Amino acid sequence: MSQAEPNQDLRTANRARFELELEFVQSLANPFYLHSLAQQGVLNQPAFVNFLKYLLYWKEKDYARFILYPHALHHLELLQHAQFRTEIGKDEWREYLNQKQFDHWRTWRDPSRIQTAGAATSEPPSAVSETHNMPLTNGS
Repeated sequence: MSQAEPNQDLRTANRARFELELEFVQSLANPFYLHSLAQQGVLNQPAFVNFLKYLLYWKEKDYARFILYPHALHHLELLQHAQFRTEIGKDEWREYLNQKQFDHWRTWRDPSRIQTAGAATSEPPSAVSETHNMPLTNGS
């Protein structure tokens, strides 16, 4: 067995892991997926919480450039908070997050529409927004 073979195997394994983690992180952009994970109790498992902490490396410039859905990184950040992991299991939170994400996509290139979209959207459920004082979507 040559030296090149183990290196190639390691490279193939690293690429597979990179692609798998990239796909998972991008799936976090979907509020319905987050809701499903919460409903199944996955978000409260200590091993999964540790995995979410580990995935924060995707926010670094060298990795973030591969992300196609920027809301995934924002949701990854929100998932670091136990209260958000609990609240996203509620239907009203899933709908609120989905609407905020839609409003962001609809208005991000047209600043004049932001005020209109903000007026049309109801206030967030107070529990998470007051506790973490964070917007639920980037730029909203």
